[in-house]
Amino acid sequence: MIGKIGNGARSIMDPLVWLHSLRILHFYGYKHVREKRKMTIGRDQVFAPNVSIANGERITLGDRCHVGEHVCLWAGNSTGRITLGDDVMIGPNAVVTASDYGLVEGIPPAFQPKNERDIVISEGVWIGANAVITAGVTIGAGCIVGAGSVVTRDLPANMICAGSPARAIKPRPKPIGAST
Repeated sequence: MIGKIGNGARSIMDPLVWLHSLRILHFYGYKHVREKRKMTIGRDQVFAPNVSIANGERITLGDRCHVGEHVCLWAGNSTGRITLGDDVMIGPNAVVTASDYGLVEGIPPAFQPKNERDIVISEGVWIGANAVITAGVTIGAGCIVGAGSVVTRDLPANMICAGSPARAIKPRPKPIGAST
């Protein structure tokens, strides 16, 4: 009995136990965790732990979205919103940014004015790894964006799109079992 009490006391006094507790508290202070709490998120998300989020209060995710490793979801500082429909999948290292910089002569790059425009990624969209989605675009429902593509303008629904800048390549095949 005394041995069990001694083991319990040793566990409570163990600095590693307290250090682990502090690490857990510190994790919830990280920027990505705070920003994710500000987002409007649907049900059944798969969200990699190392997603970079900026201005989460202007980001809305539908149901069953899958956001891969090292994805950047950067809404604008004041107005640029990012909206993802249901069943959207974003591959690793993709960047979705609702703002870009102007080109005013005589102003250093870091101080250029920002242009913020909304991004809408409709339901059932699949964005490949390393793709870049720029401010002001709408991606139609069921669209597939190829890996490494740079989306600078709206993309139509149910198309496979790729390139830099991304353009429609061909219609997306109908899913197996879909009616014709």
